[in-house]
Amino acid sequence: MTQILTELDGFRDRGNVRVMAATNRIDLLDPALLRPGRFDRLIEIPPPDEDGRMQILLIHTKAMSLADDVDLSVLAAETEGATGADLKIIATEAGMNAIRKRRHVVSMNDFRHALEKMVVEDESEPHGMFG
Repeated sequence: MTQILTELDGFRDRGNVRVMAATNRIDLLDPALLRPGRFDRLIEIPPPDEDGRMQILLIHTKAMSLADDVDLSVLAAETEGATGADLKIIATEAGMNAIRKRRHVVSMNDFRHALEKMVVEDESEPHGMFG
C-alpha cells in the first residue's frame, strides 16, 4: 500500500497519462488511497440485473450440452446479487457435477447443486455472493 501511495503522489504531469484501478472489495481499501486528489472519479459498477445475468449464463453455458429441463431464466431470476464471476463458477460447477456423474448433459439439478454449494460457501464469507 505504501508503495502505490508513493507512486501516485510522485506522478508529475506527463501529458495524457491516466491511472486506473479496479477492485471488487472497496471496503478493504485503505482510505488514504481514496482521498481527494488521488483518483478523480470513482465509478461503481453494480452486479448485473436479471437480463444481464441471463446473458452471462448464456455465455458460460454455450459450449455445454444442456438437458431439456434447464431453464436459465429461472437461474437468472434466482441469482440476484451474483456477479459475472459468481455465475461462471455456478455454470462450471454444474458442468463438473454432470461429469462426476458421468453424464454428457448438464441438468437443472446440476445447476441447483452448484447454486446450493455457492450459497453454503458464501455464508462463511462476509461479503460474498447475494449480499
